[in-house]
Amino acid sequence: MLKNLKSLFIVEEEGAQGPKGEQKTMPGTTQAPQGDTPAEAGQAATPGAGQVNQQFLEVLFKAMQENNLGGFDYLEFKQSLRSLEKMPMDEPTRFQSAFAMAQTLGATAQTLVQTAEHYLNIIKQEENKFNQAHNAQREKQIGNKENEIKQLEEVARTKMAQIAQLTKEIEAHKQKAGALKKEIEDAVVKVETTKNNFVASYNALVEQIGRDVENMKRYLK
Repeated sequence: MLKNLKSLFIVEEEGAQGPKGEQKTMPGTTQAPQGDTPAEAGQAATPGAGQVNQQFLEVLFKAMQENNLGGFDYLEFKQSLRSLEKMPMDEPTRFQSAFAMAQTLGATAQTLVQTAEHYLNIIKQEENKFNQAHNAQREKQIGNKENEIKQLEEVARTKMAQIAQLTKEIEAHKQKAGALKKEIEDAVVKVETTKNNFVASYNALVEQIGRDVENMKRYLK
């Protein structure tokens, strides 16, 4: 039944080679590329354009199958439309011809629309399930990393502030050290000058006293 359901919505393109010798696409869509184009060096990766995915179609078709309504409904009408596709008729004629057959089986335009909306609601529920799973995976694989980035950026800002403060303190220490070195140089000059003055004074006095001693020994007998 699932295979038959898929055939109502997937077109088999003659002459195109796929995994089993045929390529299947949804009408009005393009096939997904065989491989992702790698991002150029230095460029951030970006999400690719949405493409019809066979795996997701399987999920949606399965949901429709499990909720298939009894009697002649939209799916049977879709089957009639598909069987008329190769007939030489335009779209309005094809819909009207399929509807004429549907009426013989008790279908009305209202029931066909209502049953089609039923299946739309079914696959809408699958969309809701997918969105919940997607949000959970996004939070797990992206949200946690985004929070970690915020924490790391906050730590980096704190450390940058600490570096700025330490740089300021280091500069102040250097300035203070420079001032102390100047004070030491001035003090050395002052102390050594005082010492030299004392030595000069001492030597002058010693020399004078020494001469007096020599003179007293010479003249006082």
